[in-house]
Amino acid sequence: MNVDLLATALKRLAILILLFIASPVLLTMAFKAIKRYQEGFEYWLSHLFLVSAGLLIIFTIYFAFKTFGTISKAIFQK
Repeated sequence: MNVDLLATALKRLAILILLFIASPVLLTMAFKAIKRYQEGFEYWLSHLFLVSAGLLIIFTIYFAFKTFGTISKAIFQK
């Protein structure tokens, strides 16, 4: 077991847990902003917020696969 790689993987896991919490919260906030603001600058800002929240969710899924791959390499490496 590679201890240095495992330490890196656990740090990434802590970041991943924060992303798992923050991503859906930001997406919910974006949908509420779209519902609340129907015109003007806030309308476009809420849509920009929605797109950025969607991209953050996609990044969270990518980062999860990358983190679990690092954990499996750290544990099962010979």
